[in-house]
Amino acid sequence: MARTVVIGAGMGAMAAAARLAAAGHRVTVCERSDTYGGAVRRHERDGFGFDTGPGLLHLPAVWRDLFVKTGREPLEECVGLERVEPAVRHVLADGTGVVLPGGSRARVTGALDTAFGAGTGERWSELLVRARQVWETTRRPLLEEPLTAAADRAALGRDPYPARRYGPLRRRATTFGRAVRAELRDPRPAALLESCVLGWGLDPRTAPASAVVLPYLEQTFGTWYVAGGLRALADAVHERCLARGVEFRFGTGVSRITVADGRAAGVELADGTGMAADTVVCGTGSRSLYEAPDAPGDPQDGGNRGPGSAPGRLTVLLALRGARPAGTAHRTVVHLSAPGKAVRTVTVLRPGDPALVPDGGHESAVLSVTVPPHRAGAAPPGAVLTAPEWPGAVDWTAPGAAERLADEALAAVDAAGEALGGRLLWREVRTPADTERETGAPGGAVPAPALAGADGAFLRTANRAPLPGLYRAGGWAHPGGGLAHAGMSGALVAGLVVKGDGWRGSR
Repeated sequence: MARTVVIGAGMGAMAAAARLAAAGHRVTVCERSDTYGGAVRRHERDGFGFDTGPGLLHLPAVWRDLFVKTGREPLEECVGLERVEPAVRHVLADGTGVVLPGGSRARVTGALDTAFGAGTGERWSELLVRARQVWETTRRPLLEEPLTAAADRAALGRDPYPARRYGPLRRRATTFGRAVRAELRDPRPAALLESCVLGWGLDPRTAPASAVVLPYLEQTFGTWYVAGGLRALADAVHERCLARGVEFRFGTGVSRITVADGRAAGVELADGTGMAADTVVCGTGSRSLYEAPDAPGDPQDGGNRGPGSAPGRLTVLLALRGARPAGTAHRTVVHLSAPGKAVRTVTVLRPGDPALVPDGGHESAVLSVTVPPHRAGAAPPGAVLTAPEWPGAVDWTAPGAAERLADEALAAVDAAGEALGGRLLWREVRTPADTERETGAPGGAVPAPALAGADGAFLRTANRAPLPGLYRAGGWAHPGGGLAHAGMSGALVAGLVVKGDGWRGSR
């Protein structure tokens, strides 16, 4: 029986562990913290519950496949899943409001025409046709196959977005922001799509045009909520790992990967003891482990998009008096930016889940803002919501910094009609510094899904490391961040380990 050590108990790492254990490996997971799930955590206080990481699920088919391949009970018997309807409510900076339904392109078209004028819905649909072409072109290499060779990276460096050329000089749209504004001809509906990309931690002004695949996935496959919050999914994956015989060692940090005879031979723990293994799976975002012991200049490493280079999240957990009003949207995106400025939004999640409140006379809500990553000793964050440009890393432990931004975010959503501030019992503010402390991700950065184009700048490091016997899973590995993509990383790693390094994915 092959021995496998998995470093970290994040969602991608647990997905790999469960699949490898089901294939007959003896799997031990070493996790530096006292729990599993990575950033998928739950905060509880006074009968209120909150997701402190992601609050919604996309592409649940990835997790359905995990449960089918690792046991008898399907995903729906382990967690409650419901499609979010309407998909999202937007309130633009000029006060325009639009509610986008889920699962019906005709209804979306009608909503856009009503909000922005006749023809908007048709142009939106045409843009999504282009997005579908991106999805069909990149689905296998960017989601269903491991990234294993420099040739794969070179091919994915070309943007597959099938745009016509724009402007008097007939220039091709090379960024997401330029493409959607040219296609939609109105910055207001373009802002709806830009906010989706920003929600993944990407700047619409620099992300490749292929990023249109992200809103396409939401509109095509839906947005889903897990009853009890996303932490319930982490609980179910952990339980599936245990059922397959995976051993978890919490409070067990790994200091380095050991090498013998030119291949990974196990790990050295933080207390100096060793653990031998035939295979090592690195599921952490820590660069000291994630890159070591690879040789410098690893041709399969995305490098400039690695841990610490991405933004983080500031979340404000709100305990509210009074029941959730009937008809309240589960997700509202409040837009703060004027056209041409760096995109700024506040996302409000109001699930209306009775499991998250002490009784029917209360409501829990979460505000989320994409913010710069944390770096101790850097300048305090300042005016993140109103800054004309995106600032670099900031010190989120600076006195009062997080509370000031939380005040601004709450004021913005109240001005957009959410009316939460007057119902506030208490709140808690969480920053990228908290994420770094809990998960070990440098700067508390949150990885985005991998994207084609931009000469490979938005790809992730390969699942198979140059060192034989070492593999990478989780959001910092191919195919990138987000629960679905992290789950796929676990499937790809398991395929490579079980089927061999030449495996290219199931067909």
